[in-house]
Amino acid sequence: MSEPALRAEKLDAADDLAPLRSRFVLDGVVYLDGNSLGALPANVPDRVADVVRRQWGELRIRSWEESGWWTAPERIGDRIAPLVGAAPGQIVVGDSTSVNVFKALVAAARMAGEDRTDILVDATTFPTDGYIAESAARMTGRTLRVVTPQEVPAALGPRTAAVLLNHVDYRTGRLHDLPSLTAAIHASGALAVWDLCHSAGALPVGLDEHGVDLAVGCTYKYLNGGPGAPAYLYVRRDLQPRFDSPLPGWNSHADPFGMSPSYTPAPGALRGRVGTPDILSMLALEAALEVWDDVDITAVRAKSLALTDFFLQCVTAYTEPGRVESLTPVPHEERGSQVALRCEDAGEVMKRLIAGGVVGDFRHPDVLRFGFTPLYVSYAETERAARLLANVLT
Repeated sequence: MSEPALRAEKLDAADDLAPLRSRFVLDGVVYLDGNSLGALPANVPDRVADVVRRQWGELRIRSWEESGWWTAPERIGDRIAPLVGAAPGQIVVGDSTSVNVFKALVAAARMAGEDRTDILVDATTFPTDGYIAESAARMTGRTLRVVTPQEVPAALGPRTAAVLLNHVDYRTGRLHDLPSLTAAIHASGALAVWDLCHSAGALPVGLDEHGVDLAVGCTYKYLNGGPGAPAYLYVRRDLQPRFDSPLPGWNSHADPFGMSPSYTPAPGALRGRVGTPDILSMLALEAALEVWDDVDITAVRAKSLALTDFFLQCVTAYTEPGRVESLTPVPHEERGSQVALRCEDAGEVMKRLIAGGVVGDFRHPDVLRFGFTPLYVSYAETERAARLLANVLT
């Protein structure tokens, strides 16, 4: 047995999070794509069956009240809140990440005031965020400026209305400095909007601690909510009375069943609701979030860093020098929970890895992405993935 394999055994034996693997449905493959779609929590199938057969099939319309369907968006938001460092009453679940980015960015521009004419957007963002930012700028009469996160402090000024940034770069796994960037944005008088899709459930975020204004995120990656699971919107408590959603719907009305022809927004984070909640996927998410019971997010972060460190060490030990290049930062304070490797034939390499039982993903044109979900990925699997990668590369 190789030295890395022996070390993996020791690391797994000392891993306090190892028992959490039993909370997931795992089938023997090395699953390193939880940064795209988390594994299935073991309790979800029976819960969804109950929602379909009893709540929908038997109680039917009564479930809006008796099964808690109506209050699900804010109730589940409160389940997510501790994972992103937020107090209850500031997160509402529903819609997609894209829709919530639109709501958050337009609302931020409106709150900033008409004299602030610029919106800054992360140049390295996931494409949809950029598309939405461009549309939000057109809708609000602002000018969109595209900058890298490192360029944000110098780009800020008295005309800046809002800044949309990703906490973790989806391609490279680079972690951006949320506390210092948020502070710089506030010092300029602008509002900070953060996309947490690649950080929530993998590392501490500290929304309240760092005074983030608005944040959005998906729930199907590290939160394991399932394909197409609803996203969430965070609105800092003191901003909620001023939050002016560009998508007012009957679900966010102060009196939704009054059916008034004029709109009066509900108080609090409920203003982020729009239409009828997608109950089946929302309650699957609620069940999935139970895997986080009694889990310390700082312990998750510690294991995430240890797993990615170990993977990089194994790749170095097993692969020919220069065959792959890591795009993921080495310093812990700059790293999310994934490793991105560049190689010329990345697409074919990933196909062969998947055929061999190691599932990551490929990003055009030459990037292999490996997501490390600390709740269910082991050190032995990490070593196995690096060893297979080396074999495929040779």
